[in-house]
Formats: sequence, structure tokens, C-alpha cells
Amino acid sequence: MKNYSSLAVLQADLDKSLTSCTALVQNYLQQIESKKDLNAFLEVFGDEALERAAELDKKKGPKGKLFGLVIAIKDNICFANHKVSASSLMLENFESLYSSTAVERLIAEDAIVIGRLNCDEFAMGGSNENSAFGPVLNEADKTRVSGGSSGGSAVAVQAQLCHASLGSDTGGSIRQPAAFCGVVGLKPTYGRVSRHGLIAFGSSFDQIGPLTRSVDDAQLILEVINGQDNYDATAIQNRVEHYEFDQKKKYKIAYFKEVIESPGLNPEIKESFLNMIARLKDLGHQVEAKPFPLLDYVVPTYYVLTTAEASSNLSRYDGVHYGHRSIEAANMDEVYKKSRTEGFGKEVKNRIMLGTFVLSSGYYDAYYSKAQKVRRLLSESVSEIYKESDFILSPTTPSPAFKLGAKTTDPVEMYLEDIYTVLANLVGAPAISLPLYQTKGGLPIGMQFMAHNQEEGALFALGKALMAE
Repeated sequence: MKNYSSLAVLQADLDKSLTSCTALVQNYLQQIESKKDLNAFLEVFGDEALERAAELDKKKGPKGKLFGLVIAIKDNICFANHKVSASSLMLENFESLYSSTAVERLIAEDAIVIGRLNCDEFAMGGSNENSAFGPVLNEADKTRVSGGSSGGSAVAVQAQLCHASLGSDTGGSIRQPAAFCGVVGLKPTYGRVSRHGLIAFGSSFDQIGPLTRSVDDAQLILEVINGQDNYDATAIQNRVEHYEFDQKKKYKIAYFKEVIESPGLNPEIKESFLNMIARLKDLGHQVEAKPFPLLDYVVPTYYVLTTAEASSNLSRYDGVHYGHRSIEAANMDEVYKKSRTEGFGKEVKNRIMLGTFVLSSGYYDAYYSKAQKVRRLLSESVSEIYKESDFILSPTTPSPAFKLGAKTTDPVEMYLEDIYTVLANLVGAPAISLPLYQTKGGLPIGMQFMAHNQEEGALFALGKALMAE
């Protein structure tokens, strides 16, 4: 089977009858079976995907924008009459009664959903080691993590187990695994894609987005799933049917001098970052260092606010309203305690407890209230930079994919992997990770560009130009 990295090329072959939707699905099912050791899929919708493909092969008349796209979805995105567990024992075997708006829009444009993908439990993690169903392995080196929380989504595209995937990004959960696995990862503007049908982690941070092998496909998928939704009051009202941009435009690009000076930046990533700056200048773009003294506050602010929101969002999973109920419970008090103890993993428990702490009456002002103020300062600082710049450039991650188990005993070190990605979520901006470099050992390195709110089109323009070089 031909290796398709672009949906446009695939659709051209479908039009010429050089391949078929059925053949595509069969090929991906074979790939999934042969690479099941990667643990990317929690469930494969094999028979259903083949039936859907056969229907599309017989379709007469106009075809959808995503005709023939075989896509898999992260296990925190609802698909009617299919299981969705957020990779947690708390929701093991739970079946959704409805589909997320994003999935409905994919299907309406003739996409084929082939299965659900492993992730960190309730999307909490940066290595996909927090899944109740085991870690996802990085195909580039199976001794290393895939990244998280959308590790299954990244590896499924990396290993060609599907054409594209959907993930969710709360603090880098699309972009970080995309960087670790050498694929394109897009986190849209907050509200650009409806959160209806996405199991909530941090409601003011979460955003659904695509992982693909080309910028063109990321654009196509976003054009389909974006826009106003009556089920999500935070969704941006205007719908972008097609992103228009000048791919030859020259941009003003900022980067933080604190990134270059950081002792935690891997030397090979630093070298790639400096090469990226030089390359952008050679292409005619203006690139300038900007001071950003608030960089050290980004990760603490993010974790105070997201754990607070998580403790609220996950309170419903108590064995009474939703989720696992302990069979060991002898009374109502034990139902709550034992059900949550048994149902949640260690990292989720840590974040619930931290979130409950920062929201408690004695510490609300000291932590949560201050973090909200810092979030506002971060937004104002970024807005000032955007007055003179079109993008903010950084490495996507401070290090390449690390060894399995290397950081599980040090949560601070693990959390600092998010230092370059969480800013986009704190300020609601769109950002993309592009697989532009590799280490000497062949591990992928991603470069991140963050744009003004609702300026995904600029990200696509620059991304396509850089990927084409």
C-alpha cells in the first residue's frame, strides 16, 4: 500500500480508482495488529470501519471534504455507542450516549473512525505512563516515552496506524507528543473547536486538535471541526470554512532570550533552535529576542489553575453519580472513599488533592487567586509582544523523548517538560509543533510557533513553507 502523508494525494488516487477506502482500512488494520506492542489503541472499530469504508466506496455524488480520511480519536473524546474511559479504571467499560461535536463533524465530511487511542488518565500527564492500561511506546525508540497526554494519538500517526488522529491539549498534550514522535500537532485557539463531548480536565484550558503528518491535513481537519456550537458556550461564534493566507509572506518572529539561556535546555535542541533562527532569517523573516521575565512563573501558574479545575471537574466521579463503584464499600462514606481510591490512578489523585488544597478557604487567596492574577499578567505580556511580532518561537520541549520511567519519581522534573507549551493554553493562543529536526541518535525534535488568537491561518502558512523546504 502506498504511504500517504497527504489527504489530497490520497483523494486523487481514490478518484482515479487506484485505491479504495476499504483497501485503506484493511491496510491500517493490518498495521495496527502488527504493531500492537506499541499499545497505541485501546479499542479498534475494525468491522465498523470496514462497513463505513464499503459505504463510502459506493457513494455517488458530492463527497465530503475528508472523504477517505481514516482517523482515530483519543480516549477522552465521546463517540456515540462506543466506549470512552479517559484511560481510567474509573470509567472502564463506560459507553457514551452521544458523540462529541468534533466527531460528528468529521463523520459528516466522510471520515472513517477506526478506533480509540490510549492516553494519560484523564489527560493528566506528559509521558503516557499514567494510563490505567499501560504506557504507549515511541516507535522511534521503544525504550522511550511517546509523550502525553495524547501519546496514543501521536504514535498512531507516527507508526502509520491511521492517517490522522484527534487529541486534546490542556497544557501541551497535543504538541509535546507530536514533538516526541515526529508529527505535526496543532493546538487551536481556545474555543475554536467545541469542547462538547470532551471529558473535561481543565475547562478554561482544554482544546481538541489534530495530529497529522502534514500541515495541509491539520488545516483540513480544523476547517471541518471548528466553529460555533450550541452545546458549548465558550466556542468561538464565527466558523472558518477555509483558511486563506499568503504562503510567501515574511513575518516578524519573537523568541524569549530566557529560553536560550536556560540550563535545562538539551544541547541538541538548543543547537536545532539556533539553526531554526538562522534559517528563518535566511528565508527573509525578522527574528528578534525578547525578554520574558515571567517564564519561571508559567508552569507553577498552570498547575495551580488546572489542578483546581480538575478537582472540580472530577468530583462527579464518586461511585454515586458516575464511574466505578467499589464492591467493598459497606456504607455511603465508604462508597465515596473506596470508589475514588480504586478508580483513580496516582497522578490523578495527586492533582485532585493539590487542586482541592489551592481552592480551600485558608489557601484560596495565597494560591488560586494569585495564579489568576499571574495568568492575566501573562496575557498582557504576550499581547505586548504581539504588537511587534506575528509569532513567538520556541522549542516544543526542552528535551527529546526520555526513557520510560526516567521521570516518574520526580513530578517537578516531569512538569517542567511543559515549560514551553503551557503558555499557549494560559493565554488561549493557537500553537503548532512542527517536526523539523532530529537528534544525532534519530529522535524527533519539534519547533513550536505560537500565533495571535484566531490566527491559525498564519501558522498554516509558515508551517507549510518550512515543511516544504
